[in-house]
Amino acid sequence: MPQPRVIAELAEERLEASDKGLPARAAGLTVREFLASGPRLSEFWTPLLVLDERALAHNAGVIQEWATSHGFDLMPHGKTTMAPALWQRQLDAGAAGITLATPGQVRTARTFGVARIMLANTLVAPAGLAFIASELADDGFAFSCWADSVATIEAMEHALPDAPLPRPIDVLVELGAAGGRTGARTLDEAVAVAERIAGSPSLRLAGVAGYEGSLGHDRSLAALAAVRDYLGHLLELRAAVRPLVGDREFVVTAGGSAYLDVVADVFAPAMAADAAAGLPASWILRSGASLLHDDGFYHGISPLDADADAGSGARSGGAALISAMRGYARVVSHPEPGLALLDGGKRDFPYDEGLPVPFGWAARLGAEEEPLVAASVTAVNDQHGFLRSDAALPVGIGDVVSLGLSHPCTAFDKWRWIPVVEHRGSDRVVDLVRTFF
Repeated sequence: MPQPRVIAELAEERLEASDKGLPARAAGLTVREFLASGPRLSEFWTPLLVLDERALAHNAGVIQEWATSHGFDLMPHGKTTMAPALWQRQLDAGAAGITLATPGQVRTARTFGVARIMLANTLVAPAGLAFIASELADDGFAFSCWADSVATIEAMEHALPDAPLPRPIDVLVELGAAGGRTGARTLDEAVAVAERIAGSPSLRLAGVAGYEGSLGHDRSLAALAAVRDYLGHLLELRAAVRPLVGDREFVVTAGGSAYLDVVADVFAPAMAADAAAGLPASWILRSGASLLHDDGFYHGISPLDADADAGSGARSGGAALISAMRGYARVVSHPEPGLALLDGGKRDFPYDEGLPVPFGWAARLGAEEEPLVAASVTAVNDQHGFLRSDAALPVGIGDVVSLGLSHPCTAFDKWRWIPVVEHRGSDRVVDLVRTFF
């Protein structure tokens, strides 16, 4: 088995002229050489996505402390960033492993030696199953995937290599809900899946799983009730199939980045009962957007945001998550007093969970900004953003606008290298984060 790459090796990769946003002088330099030269944000090209080192460190600590204090293991969803250096940051902070969404993402993680991986999806592709079968020869590798039907289990068994597995593949039964995404739609169906796994010679029942985030999109009473009801059903499934695993550790996983407080509240009595009975259990949160947070969707829905309702008890006075990413785009056209066109659009910034939010403007990238009030981005084309205001905009051709972004899951896939400044407002670039999409 080949030796895994280490994060430090990324510093020896050579930057190219085709790497979006990087200064021209970076081409041909290794990342280490470029960072040693003292790069400044003002050198970079727009459009640009920028990360905040201080905010990243802060958020990694906040979400880990929150998970630990509520009795959860944290396995953040790595598909959000597909950046092994950021995965490692959270592993170093105490995360138990990394969650991923596709076999290809799992292979990338194994390339960097990630030792515990949950595939929050089914695994039925023969090539993916063959890869996992070979990786299970490493006794230090822990892997699990999900299944939501008996047909899934049969497909897995049919696609597995003929050679005996080093050990069975751990599988979690996924419970869904009407109007949700994947997952068995009834308790009886889910129990049948668990029983089928328990009888498989090549698979092993490891627990139950679910994703509550598809059942709500806000903090309305209806959304919270739907999430709470679903999580209650997930606990019913746990109680029904728990005896099938005997005295082995039983995994229960839920909790994206929007409703983790509800997950903790609903699960708390069952977690306490397991502890009192001495039953081995692992309760896992998969909050993937928490490391980056944002200025849009998660800012409005996360219980760990600074503006979250203190009366909900979600943060209980603890530290809040802050946005660790910012977009920058330059004014390239100003055809009307209340309209300016920016050079960043769908190819550069996320737009699926809300459009970018303009915060400030400056004569150059990295300079001290003036606030941009009563303005909004009303639309984005492939390479343009429409900045509008009812009043005359104060920006001129060539000025740079800073943008709050929404939904980190669709921000990182547009960039190969992302500069990291030491903190918001600093012009000093201290790192480049490499993505693997």
